[in-house]
Amino acid sequence: MQVEFRERLLAGLGGPFPEFGPLDARTLKSEKREGYELRWITYEGEPHDTIPAILLIPDGVNAKNPAPAVCVWHQHNGQWHLGKSEPAGLAGNPMHHTGVALAKLGFIVLCPDTLGFEDRAKGFSLSGGNLERFLYLKYVIRGKTLAWKSIVDMRRAVDFLTSLAIVNSDSIGSYGHSMGSTHAYMVGPWEPRIKATVCNCCLPTYEAIEQNELLHCFHNYVTGIFPDADTPDIVSLIAPRAVHMNFGELDRGSPIKQVRAAMSKIRKTYESMHAESHFSFYIEKNAGHVLSETMWNRTRDFFMRYLGP
Repeated sequence: MQVEFRERLLAGLGGPFPEFGPLDARTLKSEKREGYELRWITYEGEPHDTIPAILLIPDGVNAKNPAPAVCVWHQHNGQWHLGKSEPAGLAGNPMHHTGVALAKLGFIVLCPDTLGFEDRAKGFSLSGGNLERFLYLKYVIRGKTLAWKSIVDMRRAVDFLTSLAIVNSDSIGSYGHSMGSTHAYMVGPWEPRIKATVCNCCLPTYEAIEQNELLHCFHNYVTGIFPDADTPDIVSLIAPRAVHMNFGELDRGSPIKQVRAAMSKIRKTYESMHAESHFSFYIEKNAGHVLSETMWNRTRDFFMRYLGP
């Protein structure tokens, strides 16, 4: 059943992912901060598509003392001028300076820009929501989705991390809030090198989207799988690798009725593989679309448990 759905999901996303060429990774500049170093880098995604990112390296990490790594996928929030800079602690809401927090715990952290955000919005005549809609339609008319494109880019991020001698390639994690959460569970089934995934405040089921007439960012949409399957089935494909999910009870973007049903469905998949200890979730009462202190503590503890420096 899972094999069949995996094939349908790949078709719905846009078909097989491309073979990659050289990374052509480059360091543009670096800056020392207290406890870690920031490096502005680029690497090659699809041909002629350079991906800008910020790499955070904790003090004391080197080829003789490698560290685990976490990819942090930034949020959307209608802030197309922000991308990698927010989790890297250089802009935006301090609540989401998660890359810095992880670096201070001893993790190497990679924060890339999503297509259409920050440096990857440059070079287009359109901007903001109009650019995002254009990019979505650009891939649609090629028989693909923007989710497919994001997965391609995220797999390339993992390629970059595993190319570094300072990274313990057996201990790579994935974290995202909001749109970043969608990124995390979308790439999970296709990237076995990711050993631990945390999704914060985003699992909109297609059932909930239809019932509540929700408008989500284009990265959420996969063609041709609903109503036979839904987003919890995508998360279930990550099993038996470790997944933790945080939610706010009052988050209108992920209606809690469908979230509770989704958690039950995903848990059953893990139980069927005798891997129930590798799946966990937390729903915070009276909380909305946030990364609360408790949510962060659970995220931190999860990565320390499965990837710990």
